[in-house]
Amino acid sequence: MMRSMHAALAQRRILVVEDEYFIAHDIAHALGRLGAEVIGPAPTCEDAMALVKAERLDAAVLDINVRGQSVLPVAEILAARGVPFVFATGYDRGAVPFAFRNVPHWEKPFDPDHLARTLPEVLPRRGG
Repeated sequence: MMRSMHAALAQRRILVVEDEYFIAHDIAHALGRLGAEVIGPAPTCEDAMALVKAERLDAAVLDINVRGQSVLPVAEILAARGVPFVFATGYDRGAVPFAFRNVPHWEKPFDPDHLARTLPEVLPRRGG
């Protein structure tokens, strides 16, 4: 099973938007262990927006509030581009706007390894 999870994330470019250094590091490390190429982590919404505009992304892990700013504009662009994402945040599901009610949601504290292992479920299957 670990091999199939590793294959699902191998060479996938995953944006991590998180302003808490240790949490960002733990998420990035967990994704990296499963073969993902971590983009970021972006500690600000401005940094996240720049990466969204400049990078090819396969998925994203987003904190809802990054240094006092809402990450929802980033989520809107990702959604418009068809890039799947999950919320990993200290906010409960009630803080997620109705438009994103179906987006997977992890509430802090959470296990970054669990998040990384379940992220392939939101990714489209690779062709071939």
